[in-house]
Amino acid sequence: MAGVAGISANRLELLQIADAVAREKTIDRKIVIQAMEDAIQKAAKSRYGAENDIRCEIDPKTGETRLSRVLAVVDDVENEATQITLADAKRRNPEAKVGDLIAEGLPPLDFGRVAAQNAKQVIVQKVREAERDRQFGEYKDRIGEIVNGTVKRAEYGNVIIDLGRAEGIIRRDEMIPRENVRYGDRIRAYIYDVRREQRGPQIFLSRARPEFMSKLFAQEVPEIYDGTVEIKSVARDPGSRAKIAVISRDSSIDPVGACVGMRGARVQAVVNELQGEKVDIIQWNPDAASFIVNALAPAEVSKVVLDEDSNRIEVVVPESQLSLAIGRRGQNVRLASQLTGWDIDILTEQEESERRQKEFAERSQAFMDALDVDEVIAQLLVTEGFASVEEVAYVELSEIAHIEGFDENTASEIQTRAREYLEKQEADRDARRRELGVSDDLGRVEGVTTAMLVAFGENGVKTLEDLADCATDDLIGWTERSKDKDVEPVRHKGVLDGFEVDRKDAEALILGARVLAGWITADEVAPAEDEETETAADEDSEPSESAPEA
Repeated sequence: MAGVAGISANRLELLQIADAVAREKTIDRKIVIQAMEDAIQKAAKSRYGAENDIRCEIDPKTGETRLSRVLAVVDDVENEATQITLADAKRRNPEAKVGDLIAEGLPPLDFGRVAAQNAKQVIVQKVREAERDRQFGEYKDRIGEIVNGTVKRAEYGNVIIDLGRAEGIIRRDEMIPRENVRYGDRIRAYIYDVRREQRGPQIFLSRARPEFMSKLFAQEVPEIYDGTVEIKSVARDPGSRAKIAVISRDSSIDPVGACVGMRGARVQAVVNELQGEKVDIIQWNPDAASFIVNALAPAEVSKVVLDEDSNRIEVVVPESQLSLAIGRRGQNVRLASQLTGWDIDILTEQEESERRQKEFAERSQAFMDALDVDEVIAQLLVTEGFASVEEVAYVELSEIAHIEGFDENTASEIQTRAREYLEKQEADRDARRRELGVSDDLGRVEGVTTAMLVAFGENGVKTLEDLADCATDDLIGWTERSKDKDVEPVRHKGVLDGFEVDRKDAEALILGARVLAGWITADEVAPAEDEETETAADEDSEPSESAPEA
């Protein structure tokens, strides 16, 4: 770049400098020549006065430099440095008219040391900007790719990677923990973001993200690259352990075997790149229970109980398998949860048996208290699958009468007691609601029960406006997860905790309150619901298309 200072060199040398800079920085030669024109123009303005409109042109073929001062033709001159009267303009060009621009040639500029240094700075700045634009344009469409580079330097735990024609940065939290890299090491990383910043484009790289492992498998496994085997999900604990779920679109190809390779060659290549990270390759299954059982491997599972509404699953394992299922510091179950998207609770067979016995006893006692019956009758109701007084009150009478030892009179008496109990309970709740000062209008919201009104009152939600002003998380609660994987998530309770209300139900309650409060109209709610229905329909249709392939 030192040769740029010799702008006063002969014409041929000027073009040679432009060619050399363009090649070195991999930018267009026109941009370099434009930068030189700007530099000469700046030097000329400092020589002839900054108030003048001075233009510089360099012929890209001959290197000839032409300097000129441009004057605008006007009726009344306000600035003599940039304007000229029509009469004076006609002396130079008889065809001149108001609004035209007249160029007045200037003699070649002889650069001094200071002017040459200033010109160099202008060119360096312009070339640097062009280089940044080129880098941004080259890498902005490469997000999601793996790139190779060499370690250039380390700054405060961040590693700068030389990618050849650009630099990338791997931040400390995107490196594999305890990975040591030295100057000059060859390294592979995943591009997850490219931003245009004041210092130039920042190419953000990662070696810790799950996508990096997916791309490594795509490089090592031809079946993944050509789409025969698909990676459905990945969960990683960088530097320690990872799980990857795969499925084959060709029934003759084993997806797990394809990823493992002959004598484990393919998976070993990925493990070596990930600094010895252990990788569990799992066959994906559209059935959630089967997939979760696979994901918890190598632990053996006795039984699973799905709760689709809350997206939770209970997994029952033998006592001997408990530590294996949980893993060191909960690693195995945590990765399985990330891989499947389900919250997983692990119980031993003994714990599950004790809990079932406890639930049986609690339900029996609840029936004894509510229906004023003896223990035998209460236990018979629980054994037949009745879980609440509401079920007993509103089920078909024949379903109770068919219980062994019951007749129609007994069943009718039990059902009558159940309804009387619920009516009394409803009256008590309504009295409590009034005592708390909860507005009658709140009960007009579709889906709101008297029990909910009591819960609203106890949590300070007493009017339509109060409910309309709530967020969904206020009603159903939320889970706060720490960036530290060893810290357990914290569950914050919502107003309607304990009620069978999911996110969609909570949104419907809030929107209903807003309509009744006059904040929005029912017509404004309908399009949003239609959109959600269409989205759900699209999601439902996708599995049916891919099912034959699975």
